[in-house]
Amino acid sequence: MSDEIVIDKNSFHTRLSAFVTQWKSDKRSDALFSGIGSIFICVGKASDGAYPKSAAFQLWLLGYEFPATLFVITQDALHIVTTKKKASFLEGLKGGKVPVEIHIRGKDADENAEQLKKCAEIIKSSGKKVGVLTKEAPQGPFADEWKKAYGEISGDLEETDIALIMSNAALAVKDEKELRAIRDASRASSGIMKDYFVDEMSGILDEEKKIPHSKLAQQVADKIDDSKFFQKLKVSSSFDPMNLDWATQPVVQSGGSYDLKFNTDPDSDNLHAGVIIAALGLRYQSYASLVARTYMVDPTKEQESNYKALVAVHEVVLKAIRDGVQGKEVYSKALAALKSKKPDLEKNFPKSVGYGIGIETKDITLSLSAKSSRVLKDGMTLMIQTSFQDLESKNSKDKRAKTYSMVITDTVRVTADGTAVFTKDATYDLDSVCFFFNDDEEPAPKPKEKKKDSRIGAVAQSNVVTTRTRNERAANVDAEKENQRREHQKELHKKKHTNGLRKYTEGAGQLNGVEEKKFHKFDSYKREEDFPSKVKDLTIVADVKNQSIILPIMGRPVPFHINTIKNASTNPEGERMVSLRINFLSPGQGVGRKDDQPFEDANAHFVRSLTFRSADKDRMNAIAASITDMKKDNARREQEKKQLEDVIAQDKIILDRRPQKLDLLFVRPALDGKRVPGEVQIHTNGIRYVHGGGFGGQTIDVTYANIRHLFFQSCKQELIVIIHIHLNNPIMIGKRKTKDVQFYREATDMQFDETGNRKRKHRYGDEEEFEAEQEERRRRSDLDKQFLAFAKRIEEASRDDKSGRDDNLRVDVPFRDLGFNGVPARSSVWISPTTDCLVQLTEPPFMVVTLDDIEVVHLERVQFGLKNFDMVVVFKDFTRPPQHINTIPVESLDAVKDWLDSVEIPFSEGPLNLQWSTIMKTVQADPHAFFTDGGWSFLAAESDDEDGEESEEESAFEMSDDEVAASVVSSEDESDFDENASADASDEDASGEDSEGEDWDELEKKAKRKDRESGLDDEEEKSGGKKRKR
Repeated sequence: MSDEIVIDKNSFHTRLSAFVTQWKSDKRSDALFSGIGSIFICVGKASDGAYPKSAAFQLWLLGYEFPATLFVITQDALHIVTTKKKASFLEGLKGGKVPVEIHIRGKDADENAEQLKKCAEIIKSSGKKVGVLTKEAPQGPFADEWKKAYGEISGDLEETDIALIMSNAALAVKDEKELRAIRDASRASSGIMKDYFVDEMSGILDEEKKIPHSKLAQQVADKIDDSKFFQKLKVSSSFDPMNLDWATQPVVQSGGSYDLKFNTDPDSDNLHAGVIIAALGLRYQSYASLVARTYMVDPTKEQESNYKALVAVHEVVLKAIRDGVQGKEVYSKALAALKSKKPDLEKNFPKSVGYGIGIETKDITLSLSAKSSRVLKDGMTLMIQTSFQDLESKNSKDKRAKTYSMVITDTVRVTADGTAVFTKDATYDLDSVCFFFNDDEEPAPKPKEKKKDSRIGAVAQSNVVTTRTRNERAANVDAEKENQRREHQKELHKKKHTNGLRKYTEGAGQLNGVEEKKFHKFDSYKREEDFPSKVKDLTIVADVKNQSIILPIMGRPVPFHINTIKNASTNPEGERMVSLRINFLSPGQGVGRKDDQPFEDANAHFVRSLTFRSADKDRMNAIAASITDMKKDNARREQEKKQLEDVIAQDKIILDRRPQKLDLLFVRPALDGKRVPGEVQIHTNGIRYVHGGGFGGQTIDVTYANIRHLFFQSCKQELIVIIHIHLNNPIMIGKRKTKDVQFYREATDMQFDETGNRKRKHRYGDEEEFEAEQEERRRRSDLDKQFLAFAKRIEEASRDDKSGRDDNLRVDVPFRDLGFNGVPARSSVWISPTTDCLVQLTEPPFMVVTLDDIEVVHLERVQFGLKNFDMVVVFKDFTRPPQHINTIPVESLDAVKDWLDSVEIPFSEGPLNLQWSTIMKTVQADPHAFFTDGGWSFLAAESDDEDGEESEEESAFEMSDDEVAASVVSSEDESDFDENASADASDEDASGEDSEGEDWDELEKKAKRKDRESGLDDEEEKSGGKKRKR
């Protein structure tokens, strides 16, 4: 324990001396310390949960709580009475500006009593007034002993409550270290609320699960042990999740029962899809935070209106807080804002909109209420809470939804100019807190009919009729939908551009994802004794084992590693001699992939090549061939090494004795060997596939921590039912690297064959075929249920694995109805979106594109007359090649656009295929310059230009209102069809064509005349006669 507890001596004396200095300077006015001569603070048993002011003062001074310890403070010294073990930690505090005296308690009861009597005498001798925490009653044997000793002198003393003094002089205004601790606690709290609770809650409601408030709150409470989750939040550079603790245990409330003080434990009622309130507060390095949010599922307009009013009041409170403002001023502004917006809700508004927060979870002396005259100071931290308690929903038929409450709680810091909100990451705007799972829209209110003027009679109220036909009405609806989508896309592109400028600041340089190449020294041999024995002959030796070539130079063998050699070649010189030329890598060669080859000193002198002559042609050719083979082998090894760079070594699977299993499964990519089914087993920290089932076969292990997405694909309209796993990092299956592992079973009945071959032993009638079809549907339905249930078990097992994942794993199901045909690789396949991805899981190679990874989408070859278009997905990781999905039928264009718009992905379209390799090189070279020059706007500009051209063509012919009216009248007048109109027109066309050529009758006569002259007509007549005779 002594190794763990280290008290910061500098911080201790700085804070203690500041406290005593304020005390001494208050002598003249006694405004703060009320003329007290001494203070005693007694801590009995250790605090459980919230710290009282006595323990908070200890933590403020020492950084730790010391139970069974007495502090007696005077303006001259600090006296501490504690046990021997605790005293050992305090010995180092002696020798500061304010003297510290430590009184060590032992096993002798009389000596202990005498020590407490001495402390009581020190209090008595310091003055008649003594500062006491009157509202605290410490418990335990030590506290009882002190009560007895103090009771002997208490009659001669006047007690003054020091709760306000402690808050003003010590606890309320925080230094920089304390502010950082509260900021980190607040960020961690808002991170759990935003990145964990909201996902959990929405998933439960979306899947219509029944889960009690207490169980959901416990799941959130258990998240404190997931250190990887907090590391992912990136709270601060020095943040250590091991220093976290709960200040306010997670609270979940819904269904009409709400306690906005968050003092009671969550009840066992199930989560209700209505108004849900969640609150939690983490403590970091003893400093607390609190965040609470209200979430609404399918809210009514009345609830939305009330929540907007609550947000407005909350914003008024945050703006009103600053240095020098009194607490009652803040409350009065909040109340005035409420009265101006919703005066009828004043009875539901709380009596205070905030309290102090720090080591104490609630400092009631620092209250923002109508009676609080406490002045706020720069450096104070507050818990701001605005709420409406027990509102009534007038039109609700659900009993649990008739009464509801709303609350917004933030942890903030007071500054000289305003407020710094530490919990701002957990957003509370209306769009962030509303969830809509009910597709039925509320019926639009009927517009009130205008009173007609009795003088007008039956005359139409409007002269212009916007749509006269069904086709025109449909076109107007489509045009309105297109305009809404276009406006939304402009907002998404603008947001994407703003984020790009913020992310890639000036001077970021290249972002090509390739680390700067470093010079590597290649050691052929460590010692001269390692040379091959052949070097004694001073001949050229190709040492394949050590990947080196040993050349005789100046009578000595000199080794060259194969990585230093560019190539080798032989050239005949006359009839007897041959020369071997060995070229080395050197700067400035300017060709090939080795242009960026790093060198230790590029300005040094380099040997470009060496040439050797010999009469042994075969040997020279063999050496050149050996060098070439060694270069190829080395290049192959480097390529394999590069491919395996991102392959990780997963943790070992912790096996369960009785794992849950699903058998008769095949795996893709397939394992080497005979194609036999295996089984998937669910274990503690991952799943295992056993080839062939049972023990002893090949295995594939996947840990939950390495699973990014888990998919289930039904066998409806497919030949197989699938459980598909997409990994964070690739693994090796056999000799292949893969990021996708798929388990499937064939859904077709192999014994039933409709082709009529020998498996079909008798002829089926209609009834038998109908029964067989029914059986096929039942079997497919059972397969879907079995595989989906197993996928859910994998999801549940991953949640129980506390040490594995940073977030929750969910079973994702493709929405086939939203899918489309496309060619992502070799063949045309059905591509379906899911909640989080765009996938193709039926045919390898599989495609899994995570929506969160997408930067923009561009649709190519979108132009009139083409039957297909292409989709290009550009990822946020610019080093990743864009994903191409080609040959999508143009009938799917609107559906694809609607889907992309619904998932908040900016897209653009153009008539041509772009050179994406060149574009991505430009982006990688300097992202800041790319976004400064407009970013992806050049894609949107292309589609805008095309739309502009179309609109110009469409607007070439326009009619005025008078012409429209005239055309309507003329069309009504000429409604009788003129039978001669077409004949007249055809006569006119024929007369116009007479001058250009002959009519068909004349051409036919000429053709017959030529046939007679050639004899063809006679042959036709003869053949016709023969046919008639038959």
